[in-house]
Amino acid sequence: MTRTGTVEDARLRVEVVLGGTELTIGELSEVGRGSIIALESIAGEPVELRAGGRTVARGEVVVIDENFGIRVTELAARTGAHS
Repeated sequence: MTRTGTVEDARLRVEVVLGGTELTIGELSEVGRGSIIALESIAGEPVELRAGGRTVARGEVVVIDENFGIRVTELAARTGAHS
């Protein structure tokens, strides 16, 4: 059997986390179109790039054509410990 791919070719979903907050179940049940939810992060703070639930980098939001992107400004420390 011939293998053409390597582990580096595997695809992994990544996400960018802008911020977070806590809501009660009652507050969450009232969320609807047009609702505004304040985040605990401050405007201009770095966003987190996460893969597999772990932060791998931080960066700033940029606009590329009509899409959002992230400019990496800092790589997370690589340790054997899970965060």
